Amino acid sequence: MKITAEQIAEVLNGTVVGDSTVEVFKLAKIEEGEQGAITFLSNAKYNNYLYTTNASIVIVNKTFQPTQPVKATMIQVDDSYKAFTKILEYANQIKLMKSGIEQPSVISEGVSYGTDLYLGSFSYIGKNTKIGNNVKIYPNSFVGDNVEIGDNTILYAGARIYSETIIGENCVIHSGTIIGSDGFGFAPNPDGTYDKIPQIGNVIIENNVEIGSCTTIDRATLGSTVIRKGVKLDNQIQIAHNVEVGENTVIASQTGIAGSTKIGKNCIIGGQVGIVGHITIGDNVRIQAQSGVGKSIKDGEMIQGSPAMGYNDFSKSYVYFRKLPSIVKDLEEIKKTTDKANLS
Repeated sequence: MKITAEQIAEVLNGTVVGDSTVEVFKLAKIEEGEQGAITFLSNAKYNNYLYTTNASIVIVNKTFQPTQPVKATMIQVDDSYKAFTKILEYANQIKLMKSGIEQPSVISEGVSYGTDLYLGSFSYIGKNTKIGNNVKIYPNSFVGDNVEIGDNTILYAGARIYSETIIGENCVIHSGTIIGSDGFGFAPNPDGTYDKIPQIGNVIIENNVEIGSCTTIDRATLGSTVIRKGVKLDNQIQIAHNVEVGENTVIASQTGIAGSTKIGKNCIIGGQVGIVGHITIGDNVRIQAQSGVGKSIKDGEMIQGSPAMGYNDFSKSYVYFRKLPSIVKDLEEIKKTTDKANLS
């Protein structure tokens, strides 16, 4: 799809400097720009590329003043970075404008779905599932029985959604993610074997949640595992049964959260964090990467370490830890001096 500089300027509320009729059909970095591409300039260290780029259109700040002739058409805006982000969003919407039901695919009895459904080939939709408007389900995906999926939600290729899961509106679930698999529940027997505890709850994903690739969210034993609105989960995260993650919390890759733990809203959790079960983490908590959390955390705390402690305490302790060899050496010298004094 081609679009002119004039049309882009109207969308961005910008001003064209140069040929308003020039057309573009792709996006590029300014240093890699070529004919037919649109790019942007916001960081001063890339200024020189403006004069050498082959891109057809460059979005710049209104405050920017070129020091050399510019062969590309410029569009002047208040904030070039935000403006280019808007172009990226627009391009992504065009890319995702898929609809229709590809074959082979399976839609079981009792399924209802809204307008503009896209169902990719080799996908399966279970019985009595309800799907909203403008939902995109990419190839090789599985959606079990009695699932609910809200408007404008995207399931990328290979997503697995087990039965009874509820997914809200405007959610994105990336490839390889599994939602609603059994929680890790086993009861030990005297002979050392284990009996499986049936996991009959479900998973609830609220609106505006994004879940990265190969993340797993287990169904509850009873009740629901809940991911509140606005949560952003990275790739390769494990969330166990009956966990609740509060709204707008962000969790980085390779974090594991054990069963029945409650995490508050607006938390930031770094990568490779381990959190034990049956504890409560307050609102606005910051957990640094590779921390091991073994007890409940109050609102607003920042922690680090394994076992985790207050961030400031950890930083001070780490300074001493690095100096530990010299501290031990000094102690040994003090001990030698003391021993000599005692002998005399």
